[in-house]
Amino acid sequence: MNSPLEFALDTFGDVTVGPDGQRLTQPEVIRNVLDEAVLADQVGLDYIGLGEHHRDDFAISAPEPILGAIAARTSRIRFGTAVTVLSSDDPIRLFQRFATLNALSGDRAEVILGRGSFTESFPLFGMDLKDYEGLFNEKLDLFTRLIREKSVTWSGRTRPPLKAQKVYPPLGAAGLKVWIGMGGSPESVLRAVSHELPMMMAIIGGAPARFRPFVDLYHRAHDQAGTRPQALGVHSPGHIADSDQTARDQLWPGYRALHDRIGRERGWPPTSRDSFEHEADHGSLYVGAPETVARKIVATVKALGVQRFELKYSSGTLAHPHLMRSIELYGTRVAPLVRDMLA
Repeated sequence: MNSPLEFALDTFGDVTVGPDGQRLTQPEVIRNVLDEAVLADQVGLDYIGLGEHHRDDFAISAPEPILGAIAARTSRIRFGTAVTVLSSDDPIRLFQRFATLNALSGDRAEVILGRGSFTESFPLFGMDLKDYEGLFNEKLDLFTRLIREKSVTWSGRTRPPLKAQKVYPPLGAAGLKVWIGMGGSPESVLRAVSHELPMMMAIIGGAPARFRPFVDLYHRAHDQAGTRPQALGVHSPGHIADSDQTARDQLWPGYRALHDRIGRERGWPPTSRDSFEHEADHGSLYVGAPETVARKIVATVKALGVQRFELKYSSGTLAHPHLMRSIELYGTRVAPLVRDMLA
């Protein structure tokens, strides 16, 4: 595909700190996320995604009401999830929520579907983790039918069957753009191919080029199936400031707090400043001045052949004013630089 590169953002509504160094409340963070999305629209970015989580360190558990507010306060930016944990959601209700968002916004809504790297939603909504794979596969099959068929006949193990069922409101002529999130498994690649959906690669550590085999598998599987490849995207963390050193110094405390908390839950060692610097220099952390971040994005785009780059701009306790400046620089400085470098 030779379509122009799209510049996207996403956030989980990381709970940040205020001027006094104290954690903001989740309602304050949600209101700040709305302001961040409005700024992203104003500086010309293409998409903002909100990730679903059910934890005290991330404020966004229900993205769609916030997306509705974004739709009302913006005019051109596309918006959606990053990701929706489909395994613990209802495909029909999810379809209805996004069909409604599309109607409100003039078809600007999108969904990125995933299984999620956190599992809090399973016990919260009465799901059994042993059904992790089966729930996602069946619900994905139903959801893709809903976005493509005016009436759906379907049966499976996870819900009662449907017979010639119409679901309202219907989608408009533009339909609904739906992505598959992929964190590094060949099964996710083949799932995206079999459903003929775009694929968003979550590359949160290590050299981006290590995902090239997944890109090759995606294209090879499409060739074998006789189907047309869809868009590919990359989601990676980062932060932009006026200089490289400022960006790293601003990002480091929140990055450390986030990684150390998750690390304690998963048995990882504490994060060091050296490992942070190494990831910034050689891995998938896009942190620095606009020129530095632009060069790194260009290298990733060339290595993987993607059509969207999605910067996870929030990181732990990194404060709202720093996030706003990062968004401003991403839209006004980084995006034009990347376009020039790729021209």
